Amino acid sequence: MSKFKTTLISLALVFALSASAFANGLSLNSVGPRALGMGGAFVGLANDGTAIYWNPAGLSGQESSVMGYYTGILPNSTYKNEDAAIDATAKSILHSTGGLFANYTMDKWAFGLGVYVPAGLGVEWEGEELSNLTGPFGPYEWMSQIGVITFSPAVAYQISEQFSLGLSVNINYAMFDMKRPGELMMVGPTPVIPQYSEESTGMGYGVTLGLMWDINKQFSLGATFRSASSVTMSGTAELTDDAIPTMEDDFDRDITWPMWIAGGLAYRPTECWTITFDAQYSQWSELDKLTTDYATFPDEGGEFHLDWIDATQIRLGAEYMASKVSAIRLGYYYDPAPAPDETLNILFPSSTNHAITAGYGYSNEKIFVDFGMEYLFGQERDIENNGENAMPGIHQMDIFAFGISFGYKF
Repeated sequence: MSKFKTTLISLALVFALSASAFANGLSLNSVGPRALGMGGAFVGLANDGTAIYWNPAGLSGQESSVMGYYTGILPNSTYKNEDAAIDATAKSILHSTGGLFANYTMDKWAFGLGVYVPAGLGVEWEGEELSNLTGPFGPYEWMSQIGVITFSPAVAYQISEQFSLGLSVNINYAMFDMKRPGELMMVGPTPVIPQYSEESTGMGYGVTLGLMWDINKQFSLGATFRSASSVTMSGTAELTDDAIPTMEDDFDRDITWPMWIAGGLAYRPTECWTITFDAQYSQWSELDKLTTDYATFPDEGGEFHLDWIDATQIRLGAEYMASKVSAIRLGYYYDPAPAPDETLNILFPSSTNHAITAGYGYSNEKIFVDFGMEYLFGQERDIENNGENAMPGIHQMDIFAFGISFGYKF
């Protein structure tokens, strides 16, 4: 490969990574193992403490309880670029999340409190496997790690035997770390690409509104609206290289988690079976651009257009009561990628996913235990070099996730 071609790929890479933002991979489907096992089709059912997230109206009429859960997420990402002679596989890293939920019912009122992780993902690559992207420079560290912790007090009210309303207030704390090659700079007559790294945090606020309509013993409908949450991430960036003194700078980056609207149906054809269906819409077009404001790094900042599109997930779930105390669960969902080819990059993978899920639950008069797992089959994306922000090559990502929870009813 010619030096000129290597340089072009390197510059395209720099712009792509500078525009790095969020993809559908960050909207976790694993808030609670019960919902996880049913494909996240939980808006019309919402019958445990995680209703605070899925549909706060579902808190109404529940037994009072406390529960905690753990979720492990294991992405498997690959990147191939024949022109650059790259065949890379991301490091196998288990990402851990979890949550705590408590709900208390008092006549027609229900109150809840949740602390959980609704969004997060990360990836880390072997620098040697990507060295051809930066020609004679490097190798570099390539890593992204992002997570959101949400603190949500909630309340629900049973208007009638059929209708309930719910509200949760979402206080979001976001964390974002990244390492990648920096911008090309000149040190005297010598070109240098330093190692770039950053750490940032931010706070954002929003609300979730929920409605539950129990039509009869067989059918229930749910609807949820979650407002957009704007977060100003503030942190420190660093440039390091043997040829220059270490440079640090403060920066701000405005990010918006999108508005989310969902509708769900729960159907109980027999006493043993429950079948659920959800449609969940995310307004990803709110992330049309990403702006980073540095104090003194003029070449590292800028405004980058993402041109994302809104997306709707379709989800199906089923639960079979094998006995009075045990349940078997299955699910499927379709998750389209909102990110276009022009802004896709290896630090924030995005793919159209088909996911299958399964779960098991045990519950007696006081104690309940749930287990769920899912596998996302990511659609391969073959990105062409359009000469602008594209990161050409073949991108592919699968994800395996599992969760377990323990709870107590009182």
